[in-house]
Amino acid sequence: MAGIYIHIPFCKKACTYCDFHFSTSMKYMDEMVDAICAELLMKKDRLAGQQIGSIYFGGGTPSVLTAPALHKIFNTITQHFSVASDAEITLEANPDDLDTKKIMELRALPVNRFSIGIQSFFNEDLIWMNRAHNATEAETCVKRSQDAGFENLSIDLIYGYPLLTNEKWQKNIQKALELESPHLSAYSLTVEPRTALASAIKRGKQVPLNDEQSADQFEMLINKTTTGGFEHYEISNFAKPGKYAVHNTNYWRGVPYLGIGPSAHGFDGTNRYLNIANNAQYLTALSDGKLAETVEELDQYDRFNEYMMTSLRTMWGVDFNKISSQYGPAYLQDTMKNIKPFMERNWLQVEGDTLKLTHDGKYFADYIASELFLIPEDHL
Repeated sequence: MAGIYIHIPFCKKACTYCDFHFSTSMKYMDEMVDAICAELLMKKDRLAGQQIGSIYFGGGTPSVLTAPALHKIFNTITQHFSVASDAEITLEANPDDLDTKKIMELRALPVNRFSIGIQSFFNEDLIWMNRAHNATEAETCVKRSQDAGFENLSIDLIYGYPLLTNEKWQKNIQKALELESPHLSAYSLTVEPRTALASAIKRGKQVPLNDEQSADQFEMLINKTTTGGFEHYEISNFAKPGKYAVHNTNYWRGVPYLGIGPSAHGFDGTNRYLNIANNAQYLTALSDGKLAETVEELDQYDRFNEYMMTSLRTMWGVDFNKISSQYGPAYLQDTMKNIKPFMERNWLQVEGDTLKLTHDGKYFADYIASELFLIPEDHL
């Protein structure tokens, strides 16, 4: 089943490390909601005949939207799309937004899953990140959500930053496990251009990140979560059996989805659609009845390389039969040749007709995938 991703480009504060598209001004929030509804209408035929199995509100911080604003978006979706009765409907939320009143408002909407941006349970770390919440809110928002009936939760954590000792990281993971969230996403901090963190490192105000620290903390993460009954089903994602994120799993498996809102991406199985990452230009285009997007036409090599990149990161791996049937025997022949050096290093393993990362290979997932990419010159 297809999906819908909706990007809500508003945040209360700018985190030091974040390079996602957002604005800290809420001035045009109502206009943005109207534009999002208009874009949904303009794109409804792209998923004609397909049922919607997942809806994901990302950002930015979708939890800053009011209940009436979310209700307006849901009304537009339910009126013009066929949404499965068991569809996963996720709202990314910050802990400070999830007070009792907001949670009860969300309980009255179709939202059935929260992805909560906790990042750390330590106040000094949250201050360093310039997060809008504190450590107490990080913990109480989870319990409050569960008490209200939201059991399908995901917690986001970050590791690999200077303030995070191994002892603190162990405590962060342990706290997440104790809160009994069935899903955990954990990301190694990266320095993105044009962020406050990048500027601070460049000016010598902040020490550079340490790759060895990130690797050590990744190892701790794998050990502690798997011992706690979680499956490491994607490089950055861990879940209790059967509690995988439906929406994100469909991304990795190449399922079509609409991308709605400024900076959102969509995919129809062949082409990728990229919305402009500018709130004003997005609003102007939609108010004129135009889509604020460009189309990236993916050739067979692009699609193969994306399949290799996304599938290799998951516990399901790369299907040799799919390579042969969808891309051709030549692609499979080249792949079998290219994986040999990584098999010798024990970074890749073959299980039946499936190629998977080994434990050691997970530390080099993106590098391995990029080395397995194919270009037209490979078949000349």
